[in-house]
Amino acid sequence: MSHAQPGPDGFGPPPSQPPQPAGGYAYPQSAPAAPGYGYPSQDQPYPVTPAAPPAYPQAPGYVMAAQPSNGMGTTGLVLGIIGVVCSITFFLWFFGVILGILGIIFGAIGRSKANRGEATNKGAATAGLVCGIVATVILPLLGFLLFASLMSSV
Repeated sequence: MSHAQPGPDGFGPPPSQPPQPAGGYAYPQSAPAAPGYGYPSQDQPYPVTPAAPPAYPQAPGYVMAAQPSNGMGTTGLVLGIIGVVCSITFFLWFFGVILGILGIIFGAIGRSKANRGEATNKGAATAGLVCGIVATVILPLLGFLLFASLMSSV
């Protein structure tokens, strides 16, 4: 669509002709004219923009629960069991004592984590602590007493 004489700004129809609605979607006659594009002229002030609608409240975020750290209690249990087996074996009693001490340490740390609520395997940590004590103290003591009784009878 071209016009023989464009408006003063170089675009659109000349000012003497009113804008023609296209497709039947015109504004009602009582409504004010829509603001034009570009910079406003001196007789037309800047259009007042309506305030932005209020923002929707943000939905609460999903916080993932922390995974329990059961590693210390489980490690204490495994080391305690291996320590008991090594302490029963005559020629591995030294490794049984070392593994029993480690079982006591890891079992105690695991129990303290379970008491604080950071772990869920309090029973395994307690079993590791007990097995570590058995491997470190009781079995070597029984082995020593057995060895002493055998030597005294000779």
